[in-house]
Amino acid sequence: MSITSEKDLIGIKNAGKAVAITLKKMREFAKPGMSTKTLDEYGLSVLNEFGAVPAPMKEYNFPGFTCISVNHEACHGIPSHSRILQEGDLVNIDVSAEVDGYYADNGGSFVLGKDMQGLEPLVKASKEILQEAIGQIKDRVRISDVGGFIHQAAKKRGYTVIKNLCGHGVGRKLHEAPFEIACFRDRLNRGRFRRNSVIALETFISTKANFVYEMADGWTMQPKDNSFVAQHEHTLIVTDGEPIIVTADNEIY
Repeated sequence: MSITSEKDLIGIKNAGKAVAITLKKMREFAKPGMSTKTLDEYGLSVLNEFGAVPAPMKEYNFPGFTCISVNHEACHGIPSHSRILQEGDLVNIDVSAEVDGYYADNGGSFVLGKDMQGLEPLVKASKEILQEAIGQIKDRVRISDVGGFIHQAAKKRGYTVIKNLCGHGVGRKLHEAPFEIACFRDRLNRGRFRRNSVIALETFISTKANFVYEMADGWTMQPKDNSFVAQHEHTLIVTDGEPIIVTADNEIY
């Protein structure tokens, strides 16, 4: 969507605050021995405080209030009572919600407790690359140029990017135009970022994979080679200069 009024600006900021604080609190709440379903239900309780409706369930009938992916799962992990978090797990939480007709999206990977798998550098790279990529975005910048920047930044750190997962427009729906903000230079994408547009920018940084595949549950995406993937995401408003980060209440970043 494009911000065309003060009402739009307030609406997007309210949605951004809801998902950002929910993500922050879910990370703080997560503990070894806890099921991902317990963590998911806690996330719903925080969203409820903002009058926020979980977007994946509303828009796509996703079987959870948030997406929680663990270790080799890259995204769209289904919360479950049988999936128990362990010390050292790589955990990704993706929170998207609608508040009074406006949508925002915020995600982040982190290591739970002690870094027993040596994945903190991967998480750090994903966070830093997202922040650096945000700094590249302004009115009329090519979408493919930002994708190329993300790809090269990952390569310099010894990592790969996932090419079939991407950021997207957001605002009045969870997914809007531009529908593909890739993590590599997609030369077929000639689109440009536009002032006042709202986007969800995501990094998908991997230890060695380039693609992920749908698992048997019909939702969870995972590399075939057991690579790890770290994802981080912010909802932004494009301007003539630095973007406005509407999910900035999340102190994970």
